[in-house]
Amino acid sequence: MIPTIGMVADVTMRKNSFADYITDDVSEAIKKAGGLPIIFPTSDSKYAEDFLSKCDGMAFLGGPDVDPILYDEEPIPELGYTYRQKDELELELVRQAYAAGKAIFGICRGIQVINVGLGGTVYQDFPSQSDRKVLKHFQAAPLSVTSHHVNVMAGSHLEKIMGDYPMVNSHHHEAVKDLGNDLKVTARAADDCVEAIESMNSDQLLAVQWHPECLYTKYPEHDALFTDFVNRVKKRMQNVDAV
Repeated sequence: MIPTIGMVADVTMRKNSFADYITDDVSEAIKKAGGLPIIFPTSDSKYAEDFLSKCDGMAFLGGPDVDPILYDEEPIPELGYTYRQKDELELELVRQAYAAGKAIFGICRGIQVINVGLGGTVYQDFPSQSDRKVLKHFQAAPLSVTSHHVNVMAGSHLEKIMGDYPMVNSHHHEAVKDLGNDLKVTARAADDCVEAIESMNSDQLLAVQWHPECLYTKYPEHDALFTDFVNRVKKRMQNVDAV
């Protein structure tokens, strides 16, 4: 049985509404790794349980900024556009998927949604809110090329996949601030920006701040993130079947 991977569609802002869409990059990377992507539309969070029942693992992808109201902050001027309905659906999916023991992978906005869903907060605009001189986290170069290094924690799951000092791309201004429950930071940029988080005592959850779906065809270490994710999903499926 091919493991099914649930993903909520990205959104684009129209004049008076939002429209769901999905790029091929993540879907193709997951299929190459042996998974079958299932795309969920942005819907009321009450459908989270039904959506989750259709998939074996969950991937949380890029998209708009996370509404700070949902982690008890007021918006600052540097905040980008938000879509609270998408936030509420994904936050509920994070909580239910984690509680159900499903394997989880986060990309860019996904690391922020996962962190907030598990009780953490994010910088609404890391460049203006950090007290350090920051790197260029919103690269002008295409996302198909890397732009800066990250320092990976020794002994982490991420280190086993990518080594201790990989190059990544960068396309964000929000970033993890206060860490959510049962999570640990496993990679940072030179300016201390959080670049990866994992579940504390298992390999259930891994999320990165960059976009490996734009790099996986050229860089084996980024392709390995998707292979690892699908393998983590399969492992948890086998554990369920063995019970």
